[in-house]
Amino acid sequence: MTLARSLVLFAAAALAEIGGAWLVWQGVREHRGWLWVGAGLVALGLYGFVATLQPDAHFGRILAAYGGVFVAGSLAWGMVFDGFRPDRWDLAGAAICLAGVAVIMYAPRDA
Repeated sequence: MTLARSLVLFAAAALAEIGGAWLVWQGVREHRGWLWVGAGLVALGLYGFVATLQPDAHFGRILAAYGGVFVAGSLAWGMVFDGFRPDRWDLAGAAICLAGVAVIMYAPRDA
């Protein structure tokens, strides 16, 4: 259950942070207005809260691992919302990052 919870929280954090950054991007760079920017800032704040719900108590570990989730999630977001098509190097890099997440978060450790 702890692994499943952790994975769900990483997915929720990715949606909040990447979605929030995308909303700010749309508001500023695509001239959609301050309402988009404001919604993005709320989503970014939600990301900060969701990250605190991870079962592991170590801030550095959670944020380091989340970096790998962010890399893969950003590529996926770009594919869905912006028509971005990652090349094999993007995909290889994302796979390496996710392998790093697995090592950082889920490797067996001495208690």
